[in-house]
Amino acid sequence: MLNILSVFKEYVVLALCIVGSLGLMSMKDTRQMREIRSAAVVVMGSVQDAVGVVPNVFTLQREVRVLRERNVTLANEVNLLREAKLENIRLRRLLGLRDKAAFSFVAANVVGKNQQPMRTTITLDVGDRDGVKPSMAVVTDEGLVGKVVATARGYAVAQILFHKDVRVSAQIERERVDGIVYWDGDERVLRMKNVPRSANIKIGDVVVTSPYSSIFPSGIRIGVVSNVIIEQGALFHSIEVTPSADMTRLEEVFVITHVPDSSRIVLEQRVK
Repeated sequence: MLNILSVFKEYVVLALCIVGSLGLMSMKDTRQMREIRSAAVVVMGSVQDAVGVVPNVFTLQREVRVLRERNVTLANEVNLLREAKLENIRLRRLLGLRDKAAFSFVAANVVGKNQQPMRTTITLDVGDRDGVKPSMAVVTDEGLVGKVVATARGYAVAQILFHKDVRVSAQIERERVDGIVYWDGDERVLRMKNVPRSANIKIGDVVVTSPYSSIFPSGIRIGVVSNVIIEQGALFHSIEVTPSADMTRLEEVFVITHVPDSSRIVLEQRVK
């Protein structure tokens, strides 16, 4: 009914006005008739105002619907711009690392993550065709992530530092003392062992890959010392290391195309 009134409102008002006018014209011009005419004018004006509101309701509904659609579109565009900004920041940092470092890199995206207990790995969208090989280091601009353990034509799988089989020959940068960084299952930190108790280790010391590593290039940042535990009678420090790279937010990484010297590895393994 409201739709019909909104479409034919002018005709309805016109018909009522004509009928009212003809009725008033057929009557005598008495005081009572003048009052009736005045009342009729007031009534007709009120009716016209009431009918005039009807199309505004539907117009407002259409405008609200259009505004909502525009709001959804704009919100989606804002989200896309925000994601593009964050991606731009990450890529700039990665490019800065590539430009400053002495290593050769292959850029990669993390396309998969396997979080088996104690055996976390990531899948990269680079592989044999890109020159990526097992035992190559994986890094971000923040520091060491892990190492490649398997490759295919277009993909590679890497173990991250939070993997029970990963061992990194490391060095306390300030003291130049060596040790082994590993993970024992703690969700927050890594451990560093074989550091002599005589070494003056402090919280905040930077831990990097050792120049004696047969796999990782030297000088790659691993993390910082977050705790030093001195046990009574122990010969070595018990050191906790917080990794520099955030292992929970890996999206873009670099594979360092550094291949360990196989003859050195064979020789060292022969005399163990």
